[in-house]
Order: sequence, then structure tokens, then C-alpha cells
Amino acid sequence: MPLRVHYELALAKGETGPGKASAIAREQTVEMPPGVSPAKVERRTIGAVAAVEELSARRARVAIDYPWRELVSDLPQLVNLLYGNISLQRGIRIVGIDWPAALVAQFPGPACGVAGLRELVGVRGGPLLAGALKPVGLGTAELARLAADLALGGLDLVKDDHSITDQRRAPFRERVLTVAEHVARANRQTGRSCLYVPNLTGPVDSLGQRLDDLRDAGVRAAMIAPLLVGLDAVRALAESAGVALVGHPSFAGSLVAPRQGFAPELLFGDLFRLVGCDVVIYPNAGGRFPFRLADCRRIQQRLLAPLGEMRPAFAMVAGGIDAAKLRRWLPEYAVDTIFLVGGSLLGRPDLRAAAEELSRIVAGATRRRGDR
Repeated sequence: MPLRVHYELALAKGETGPGKASAIAREQTVEMPPGVSPAKVERRTIGAVAAVEELSARRARVAIDYPWRELVSDLPQLVNLLYGNISLQRGIRIVGIDWPAALVAQFPGPACGVAGLRELVGVRGGPLLAGALKPVGLGTAELARLAADLALGGLDLVKDDHSITDQRRAPFRERVLTVAEHVARANRQTGRSCLYVPNLTGPVDSLGQRLDDLRDAGVRAAMIAPLLVGLDAVRALAESAGVALVGHPSFAGSLVAPRQGFAPELLFGDLFRLVGCDVVIYPNAGGRFPFRLADCRRIQQRLLAPLGEMRPAFAMVAGGIDAAKLRRWLPEYAVDTIFLVGGSLLGRPDLRAAAEELSRIVAGATRRRGDR
């Protein structure tokens, strides 16, 4: 079975759908003009235009079949095939990918997935709640106190903000050991299993030492930004790190632009899951990022949909969610959703009480829906 990729194309004056599709198929494979590369090589390797739909004089939708067994030996080459050279051109957006099962089987996917993460937090049914430790610039002790209050208030996950890495006021090892101990102490008090999720994102040559720090702290989950450290680095972590991975969307904006890159559900729902993210964070609709509810739902659907033998992954929706908005968004998403509450929660005078209020809202919604 070929790897079929569906593109939406913006056509410049003089361009046609069939012509631009043929150019993409050649650019992404042999990268040579017609008649230059050997015919027998082109027969084996060049993409084949499978369908062309002219949507208007300036727009077309096309499908190209790639002989992936001839072209793909690893994850970087897969990404290169999908959107390598054509990322430097204008008006090309990937809107669909038909994944061959044999290709998907080459990649790890989530090590824990939805079921495994639920086991870690000890919550069998219903949506989960997460809080963020911020802002960058706080010291280790201040971050640890915030984490303890969030855990005592009943949140299921407490994660570092994506800007908190290894700053001098909160060095990585010191912060991880201290915050993990405060969360563990809160768990002993409440009887719950709140997960501390440190931000693992950093220089690739530091990841081994940072994983050792996580093990020393007894941490079972970590956040990583796949587009900052590299998709293949995340794949390697998913195969060997022994922690659940929470994927952060930093640096993804230009890859999910309206007429360029990937449809959001393909980047966040397919590629992030393919490389091993157990949870994928993405901006919720109605916030400061231009995501629509339809986009958000499609991302979650892709994270939960069958993809070879891969485990489904959690969606973590983020951005501008407070108590009032949580009630608004709970019915809009599937049960296997994590709602991330950030600045609006940290701005409350009694952080523990504010977290308890959110926990009661989720518990009430879970009872009403009959989730178990």
C-alpha cells in the first residue's frame, strides 16, 4: 500500500492542479527535471498523482501516492518526504494522510496512552485536570509551593510551564527534586496520585542527565516540545525514557497556517502521536490563539482514532480556561480530555480552594454523564 498524501494547493497565475501536483511528486522524491534521472529509478521512486480536484481557478485538492518502502528508512526521512522541500514553497498544505499499517508499525507511538496515563493518576473515568507552574522567574521554593497547593486541591497533573527549563533561579535538578517531593507529600495527605510533569525540553546532549534526575525524583511523566528538540529525539525518548510524554506545541504555529504546512489534526493528532506523545497539548478555541472548535475536535478525534496498533493519546486543551469556562467546555470534548488551567487559576488568592472548585466541577460533570 502506498503512502497517500492529500494536499490543498493555492494556484498562482498560470499554474494548474495537475501541473502543480506533478511538480510536488517529483520535488519530494527524485528532485530532478523530467528526462534527467534514469527512467527505471523514476518508476521505482517518483510519487504518482492519484487524484486532482479543481476547487476553483486558484485552488485545487490533489492526492499523491508515494512508494514509501523505496524512500523511507527512518522518521526524519518520513517527515522530509511529507513536507521537506515543498515547505519552502508557497500555497501547499497537507490536509490528509492515509497511513499504511506497515509504515506506522515502524514507529513507537505512545508508551502509556490513555489507559496507561489513567493508571498513573489513578482516575479510571471522566476528564482530567492539569495546572501549570508559572511564570518563569520564580524560584524553586515558590514553584514547589504552587505545585503542592494544586495537588492538594485535587488536580491530576501539575506541569512546568514550557518556559521553565534550567534557569538560575530554578535549576533543573534542584527544581525537579524539590517539586516532586512537595507533590508526593500532598499525595500522601490526599490519597491521590497527582503527577508532576517537569519540562524536559532542552539541549539534546542534556537529556540523558535530565532523565537520570527524573528517575532520582521518582517522576513518571515529562513534558517535551517535539518541534524544539526534534521529532526524532522524541521518538528515541518514547522508546527508552520510561516516562509518559506530554507534547507541547511550541514552534508549531507556522506549520499549521491556513494555507501552508499541515492541517492541525495531522501535526498534533498524527505526527505527535506517531513519535510517542502520550498527551498532546494544543490551544483551545476562543482563546488568544486562532484555533476553532472544529480544529480542536478534529485533533482529539485523530488522537483517539485507530492508527495501526498504536495506543490512543490524551488531548490536553489549554488557554484561558477558568471555572466558568470549564463548565462551558466540558460537554464539548470526549471523556478522554485533560483540561489545562493556567494563569486564571494562579491569579486566585486561595490557590488550593480554587483548584478544589475546579475538581468539584469535573466530578459533578462526570457523575452527570455517568463516566466510570
